[in-house]
Amino acid sequence: MKGTSEMREEMEIMDKLIFDMEAGVYEPDDKLPSENDLARLFKVPRMTARKAYEKLQDLGYVYSKQGKGSFVRDQHQRIPLLFSGNESFSSKMLQMGYDYQSRNLFCDPIEYNHKIYETLGADPGERVFKIGRLRLIGNRPIAIHISYVPESMFADIGQTGRDITSMFEYYRRKGYIDFGSMKTLLSVKYPGKAERELLACTGLIPLLVVETGCLDNRTGRALEYTRILYRSDYFTYEL
Repeated sequence: MKGTSEMREEMEIMDKLIFDMEAGVYEPDDKLPSENDLARLFKVPRMTARKAYEKLQDLGYVYSKQGKGSFVRDQHQRIPLLFSGNESFSSKMLQMGYDYQSRNLFCDPIEYNHKIYETLGADPGERVFKIGRLRLIGNRPIAIHISYVPESMFADIGQTGRDITSMFEYYRRKGYIDFGSMKTLLSVKYPGKAERELLACTGLIPLLVVETGCLDNRTGRALEYTRILYRSDYFTYEL
């Protein structure tokens, strides 16, 4: 286990480099000091400097080039995330010109969950399915979208759910075209093992969790309850 002094030395290096990057001492894609230079500057072992760089890379501040060192990652080259319930995430990404993909992960019935069933207006005896999609930009996984859909409204969801990559397109095929959104709840969590594997991130990258729902404006009925996990290092947020 690391000693307290070693952890403190790593944090000191990280704090200094982050301060310099935010102050403009280092611009995006600038080369950062070598591990040896940092070790001499802070009077620490080279391994401490290496660990500091590894953590900064995990946090999205730097990137490395084999044999060339560490460089500043551009924090402003991020995807604008718009919270609105009347247009699909897929449509937004394609309209903004991103190399976007959506992959279906699963479609499974869930155990009774009071919050989800109440939000959907579903009876305890009916089935609700969860449909998961992985969102990718340029083959980089950026988000996991999970939609909870009542079988009473969509009788074929158990059979067709594994082919769905856009819920809005599915709803339109069912005759729903005027969408609204429910109250949105935002929170932050750190990824568990399955989320780290799907999103190809470390446990140091916080996830922005968005919980909301989609309504049919014509009838006021809930079409789905939604839980979305966004990699926080890939997005800027417009509320």
